[in-house]
Amino acid sequence: MGLRPSVERRPDRLRPQLHRRRADPAGQARHLLTEARMRILALPSLSLAVFSLALMASTSALALDGGFEKIADGVIVTPASGPAKKIRLQVMNDRTIHVTASPTDAIDVPPSLQVVAQPKTGGFTVEQAAGKVVLKAGKASAEVALATGAVSFKDAQGKTVLAEQGRQAFKPLTIDGKGFYAVTQRFNPSTDEAFYGLGQHQNGQMNYNGQDVELAQYNRDIAIPFVLSTRNYGLLWDNNGITRFGDPTPYALASRDLKLFDVNGKAGGFTAKYYVGGQLKLTRTEADIDYQYLDDLPKWPAELTGADKKPVKGATVVWEGFVEPKTTGVQKFKLYSSSYAKLYVDGQLKIDRWRQNWNPWFHNFTAPMKAGTRHKVRVEWDPNDGYIALLHNDPIPAAQQKSLTLTSDVAHAIDYYFVSGDNLDQVVGGYRELTGKAEAMPRWAYGFWQSRQRYNTQDELVGVVKEYRKRQLPLDNIVMDWRYWKDDSWGSHKFDETRFPDPKKMLDDIHGMNAHFMISIWPKFYPTTEHFKELDAKGHMYKRNIEQGALDWVGPGYLNSFYDPYSKEARDIYWRQVKDSLKGFGVDAWWMDSDEPDMHSNLDIPERTLRMGPTAIGPGAEFFNSYPLIHTTGVFEGEHQLNPDKRTFILSRSGFGGIQRNGVALWSGDVVARWDDLKDQISAGVNLSMAGVPNWTTDIGGFSVEDRYTNREAAHWPEWQELNLRWFQFGAFSPLFRSHGEEPFREIWNLADEGTEVYKSLTWYDQLRYRLMPYTLTLAGETYHRDGSIMRGLVMDFPNDLKAREVNDEYLYGSAFLVAPVTSFKARSRDVYLPAGATWYDFATGQAHAGGQTIKADAPLSRMPLFVKAGSIVPTTEVQQYVGEKPDLPITLVIYTGKDGKYELYEDDGLSMAYKRGAYSRIPISYDNATGRVVIGARSGKFDGMRETRVFKIRFIGSGAKPADFDAAVDATVDYAGEPVVVARKK
Repeated sequence: MGLRPSVERRPDRLRPQLHRRRADPAGQARHLLTEARMRILALPSLSLAVFSLALMASTSALALDGGFEKIADGVIVTPASGPAKKIRLQVMNDRTIHVTASPTDAIDVPPSLQVVAQPKTGGFTVEQAAGKVVLKAGKASAEVALATGAVSFKDAQGKTVLAEQGRQAFKPLTIDGKGFYAVTQRFNPSTDEAFYGLGQHQNGQMNYNGQDVELAQYNRDIAIPFVLSTRNYGLLWDNNGITRFGDPTPYALASRDLKLFDVNGKAGGFTAKYYVGGQLKLTRTEADIDYQYLDDLPKWPAELTGADKKPVKGATVVWEGFVEPKTTGVQKFKLYSSSYAKLYVDGQLKIDRWRQNWNPWFHNFTAPMKAGTRHKVRVEWDPNDGYIALLHNDPIPAAQQKSLTLTSDVAHAIDYYFVSGDNLDQVVGGYRELTGKAEAMPRWAYGFWQSRQRYNTQDELVGVVKEYRKRQLPLDNIVMDWRYWKDDSWGSHKFDETRFPDPKKMLDDIHGMNAHFMISIWPKFYPTTEHFKELDAKGHMYKRNIEQGALDWVGPGYLNSFYDPYSKEARDIYWRQVKDSLKGFGVDAWWMDSDEPDMHSNLDIPERTLRMGPTAIGPGAEFFNSYPLIHTTGVFEGEHQLNPDKRTFILSRSGFGGIQRNGVALWSGDVVARWDDLKDQISAGVNLSMAGVPNWTTDIGGFSVEDRYTNREAAHWPEWQELNLRWFQFGAFSPLFRSHGEEPFREIWNLADEGTEVYKSLTWYDQLRYRLMPYTLTLAGETYHRDGSIMRGLVMDFPNDLKAREVNDEYLYGSAFLVAPVTSFKARSRDVYLPAGATWYDFATGQAHAGGQTIKADAPLSRMPLFVKAGSIVPTTEVQQYVGEKPDLPITLVIYTGKDGKYELYEDDGLSMAYKRGAYSRIPISYDNATGRVVIGARSGKFDGMRETRVFKIRFIGSGAKPADFDAAVDATVDYAGEPVVVARKK
């Protein structure tokens, strides 16, 4: 302690050097020891002993202090203890701070694939106070404890909103001869905040607090490691590999954690009974329910295999027995399954699912249990060449479960960005400031899309567009799904000329009917194609899939593999091949399918990492989640090089942090045609939107279909129609409105006969989408200009409503509409929670309801519950057959009275990149509820093709008027020429 006063009294001009020295505690201790030795000889023996003790205390205290060094864009801290040797904080902007905690003295992390922003080199301060280094960036600040290296963050008001809870050890590992670490970081234990984002995960989870989520790309599951909090911050976890939110421990087969007993109570596993045609064929004890991956199928009993060594058709399996936990608490389970599966715990049905056999997935459930108690489990399964496994994880302490915890198995360091905001919209904006603005889509992308798996001929595809035009059903886009090539030519990007004899004429015909054309392209190639050979010659093809003899499902099955996009040369080659093969026909949009990548269905994760690597920049495990970002980058950049002033449209099955900058919309993958899957789309889409990707869609009606529908069984056809109609109603209020799936065909006239209630309702919602186009296109424009979100969680507009945080089957379409899809067969009403702090108008009836309550909303087959917030101003127009058909149509401003309202109508040319150069207009509109005055303000801005004058009509909702009565008389009509116009509501 005796030396510290002299150190603290050093002149200010020496302090930077002192900070640098303190960044190396061991070196400073050596320096102090050298100074001390100069004085030792002059000391008496007693004084020498006292001095030695003092020196030990001094150097010990100094080591506990740690050290720091200010750098150009932040600060580097060397903590006195803890697993991190160095912790670097970089200021990205006044709301965002980048943290890297390294297990070594060198901060050596590769450049971020997600983040494109650069750190600031000014506008921040670094100070030391009370054993902490304080970095102030403006509206956000961070504190680092010098003793431990723990980092915490404060918002603009100085309130701590996020704090690390210690730091766990870095666990070293080696992959392909390269060193990595497994890392975990926990924040905010025992927190009551709500968490959102993380990409797209289809388990009905809206608020992730207390939930476990694995971020690993897969068909239907999209990993974006960005999480938002109701404390108005976000955290972008900068890791390209598999990451877990919640419990750091991976789920595993049930026997890892639980004692399993057979139906008679004997330890060792469940009783498994195998039936064929209802007759019991085999009974045996199985240590686990474990047919999870391809490698597990040999466990199938030989007694029930046919000559082809595959399970016999018509088999069913029942597992029964008991589980006994070792830990008291809420036990966490996942049933991984395909085909039909039911699971009961203590007689209670927990899971009842169907999924296509080649595409199983996880379904979560929990059950409270006490240690040492036994609980009955029964699982019923119709295999049909499918997959199943029962997985489990022990309870962890509530403080840990109710925290923000992120774990990555392959990392160089702990690497994340803290993003602060005044609200969740600002947090989303901060994420896009880091990872890239959301590119504006062409206006026609927001019209109706018709697709099918698949159109087999040129005449069939063109004929669908003709039929939509003939029936006066609005349509903007038609889609060509996979297998337009010859069966042995995947990756050739060439139409089979026997079925598509003249692709140029096909697209000319489509364009001649004012529709657009999107085509499916894959990163997959057969070795026999010239495109494979070109990429392979340059070293850009993954080889293991072929080495393992993996055959796909086309015809007899063909060897295949995927290209490696992690070098610019490979991306350039891929784009040139696509461009030269297809672009010249006039293709408008690219459907980039299977870019997880899905190398071969039902492989386990370790094998998947091997087959998608090694990449040009490192092992597949290191970059497991980033493939879709890199793959779409090549096509996006190629399109813009070819047509610099034209908006691109890419539809991708998978996504990653930053993919919105590539002009990409995402869809929810090969979901199935089931009511529970329809419901799961709601939370999946909302959380993906809150993860920063504004443009999203689903396969309306579900992609894969049960036999009862495919066979058009009369008893089940009404349910098929109703499921498609309810999904269509939801789709009309999704960011993108797109119908797609396997047979039965999804065209409106194939779903129902003209004149029926179902047909009329499908038509009504198709037309409604186009009536609302001015509203939707304004939302779309704001995704770029103001980092807006089209599909919004209730929490975004009602952050103080605690009930709204948990609602997982409603959402906002913009800020005006509350959408409550119907997700149950034969339901003709449903409970709808109306967020507090607003009055809500029923869109069908005009009836007003106070917020903060749950109502029983009518849901006749033809209509979905839909509500509009008082104070909303919603611009509408007349029905058009395609977006932009009649640009001079009047715009009707529908004003929902009861509260003051403000709105800005956004317009641009809808096709070019001129919006980035300021070529757009805004028309401010306000409503004063007390006086009834509407002010249509002065237009700002302009763009080529802008209508200098237009007609505005005004309708007031609030005195019995029905919003959906589009033929009702308007309350006022005004001619507008860009100057302010005032309209007074009649008393």
